[in-house]
Amino acid sequence: MPPRRRPQFTQESIDQQLQQIHLLDQSSSSENLEQLGPVIKQIHQNRQQDAYLRTVNALIESKDAEIETICGDNYQEFTNSVSTLFSIKSYTTNLRDNITALDSGVEQVGRGLVEKKRALLQSKKTAANLDEAIDTLQACLRVLDVVNRVGEMIKDGKYWSALRSLEDIESMPPTSLSQTPLFQHLLSSLPSLRGQIKDAVTASMKQWLLDIRNVSAQVGQLALDAMEHRIRKWRSRREKDPLLKLSRVGSAVEIVTNEKIEYNVLDNEQLHVDFKPLYECIHIYTALDSLDEIRKSYQADRKAQAGLILPEILPLSLLPQVTEEIVGFFIIETHVLNTTGSFRSRREVEDLWDALVKRVDMAVDHALKNETDADAYLAVKECLLSFVMTLESYSYSTESLHTFILHLFERYVAILEKKFGRRFEMIVSQDDYLPMYVETAAERDGVLETVWLVKNERDELAKSDLPLNLPWSQSFYLCCQDIRNYVQNFYQFLEGVSQHHRNIDDLLSKSLDVILSKYISENIAKRTQNTSNLSQIAQIIINLEHLEVACAELERSLTLIRSSQRGGIIRLTASASFATVTTYALSRVTASISSKLDDFFDLSEYDWTPPKREKAPSMYLYELINWLTTVVDSLTVKDAYKDEAYRGAANYIAECFMDFLTGGDVRMMNENALANVIMDIDFLEDEFKRGGHAHLNASFLELRLMASVVMEDKVQQYLIPAKRRANYSVVRPSRLQALLEKLARFSAECRDAPSRETGEKRRKEAEAVGRLFDGEKC
Repeated sequence: MPPRRRPQFTQESIDQQLQQIHLLDQSSSSENLEQLGPVIKQIHQNRQQDAYLRTVNALIESKDAEIETICGDNYQEFTNSVSTLFSIKSYTTNLRDNITALDSGVEQVGRGLVEKKRALLQSKKTAANLDEAIDTLQACLRVLDVVNRVGEMIKDGKYWSALRSLEDIESMPPTSLSQTPLFQHLLSSLPSLRGQIKDAVTASMKQWLLDIRNVSAQVGQLALDAMEHRIRKWRSRREKDPLLKLSRVGSAVEIVTNEKIEYNVLDNEQLHVDFKPLYECIHIYTALDSLDEIRKSYQADRKAQAGLILPEILPLSLLPQVTEEIVGFFIIETHVLNTTGSFRSRREVEDLWDALVKRVDMAVDHALKNETDADAYLAVKECLLSFVMTLESYSYSTESLHTFILHLFERYVAILEKKFGRRFEMIVSQDDYLPMYVETAAERDGVLETVWLVKNERDELAKSDLPLNLPWSQSFYLCCQDIRNYVQNFYQFLEGVSQHHRNIDDLLSKSLDVILSKYISENIAKRTQNTSNLSQIAQIIINLEHLEVACAELERSLTLIRSSQRGGIIRLTASASFATVTTYALSRVTASISSKLDDFFDLSEYDWTPPKREKAPSMYLYELINWLTTVVDSLTVKDAYKDEAYRGAANYIAECFMDFLTGGDVRMMNENALANVIMDIDFLEDEFKRGGHAHLNASFLELRLMASVVMEDKVQQYLIPAKRRANYSVVRPSRLQALLEKLARFSAECRDAPSRETGEKRRKEAEAVGRLFDGEKC
């Protein structure tokens, strides 16, 4: 295989290539040196060819002889070859010169290009440095602009954006700027900027706290107004639906109904409370890992604000305003609690609530300390109840407030008792104790609807003809009317109050017993004591009877009312007080009759030592019986009480006769006087029997038996215990002794012997009976 021929480059091809090279292109910013490489490579190859040619020439010279020989043999061919070689040599020489010239030119051009390249590289380095400096300055300017805008954001209230900007600066990726003193200074100033953001957001929240303190009263007012509207609406619905009668505002049924109506007291047409400053402050402090700090600060501020709601001395006129502020305060706290996660502790809010409730209780209690107007207590209760029901809807514990309201209720009841007590005292003292008179059916029905009666009496009176005298007097009607007003006022305080029914029932029972017993019954007793008019006393007795009945009817009606409210049973004990006063009034009737009977009994009417016995009773007894029957029968009381009056009169008459026979006013008497007294007693017994009161004759039994012992000379039988117990048990020895002594004294003063003997006998009998009396005392 023939050797690979080396490529040949002619001078013409090299010149052509050099002409095609453009080292500097005016349209290009870079040098066109890449095209110079192939040319230089060709020149190098040509230099190798030159050396090769020189070697060839030397070989040729050394081989001339041989060549000549060969040429001789091959002259023509040799001649042609020599000619060719000379041509080649000439060409080679020219080529060497051209290459030398070209090498010098290329070297000169290359040196210039190197200088240009060096200058160009230096320029590029300078430009790169300038670009880097510009970039660094621009980065610094951007950072400085961010820092400047942080200040503007703080002024504009864009705290979170400002904080994010600082975080962006701090989290910048490492650059040449990161190592500059300026950037390090900026980094060292970031805590100060964060402090400015913290201070600014704190100031914003402090201002917000001041704003919500000023707006709390309006929030509370809107909430209380909404609750009042809710109460009125539910009350109206409850009146229409009996099934809802036992359900109060706050019950499950009412809550379900109320949930259909949404009303936000913090965001409505009248008011909008913006919580953004608080949320922003919490957000910023959370990002700064300082949430505990702002939480403690907020708690301290709200505690201080809560302490400023109540003044040291609370006038009752300011109570509505104070309750509005408290309601607004805790509605805002509830919203903060529900919207800020763990920022606000429920326990902290409950502690604030408990402390403020205690202060409210103490302040109201002190304000009512010297208050004697029951309406003031009622107004306070209404204010507190609306306050309680409003905050109950926000899940605050109101048990202590309910307890306090019940405490106020007890004081209210005490004041109410005194207030109505004065009215009852005036009613009883000013009554004329005449039957109440009604002319029209409306008047009658109004009275019958007010008083408490048994059904039979009510029905009978309702059917009676008009005009009509009712059995009772004006005071009974007015007492019933005021008792109803009292009960109404009693329950008016309790309306809407969540109370323990049994305690309320007991309190109502005790209170009514106090009113009925102390203020009505006792005043009636005083009026009875100061009254001697029998008709008025009789009317008082009728009133007392109806009041006694009214107690039972009132107890029954109140129990029905309480049963409809899931209460207990009302127990009244005042009826016993009226029964006691009735008994006293009856005794006053007896005492009044007895006082009048005193006018009939006069010692001068009798001759206690008459010479003979009378054939007819004493004349004054006719007048006495006529007066007694007229007075007693005219009393408008039931027959049992009339009979009691007759019994009292009979007992009093018997005592009067007994006093004549055994008392100290009559020193002595004879048996004729005793017989006359027995005749008078016979007359009285006959009159009582004719009047249908034969049982009253038992009042004269002792008188009759004692007289029979003397008149029938049975003293000795009386001295025998068995016979005394069997026949004369009602005869008291002391009285029999006194009678015997009076008879003995008269006989002793007589001058005839039989009489003196009789007197001695009576004296001895008196002594014997006296010994019996002394033995019984022992």
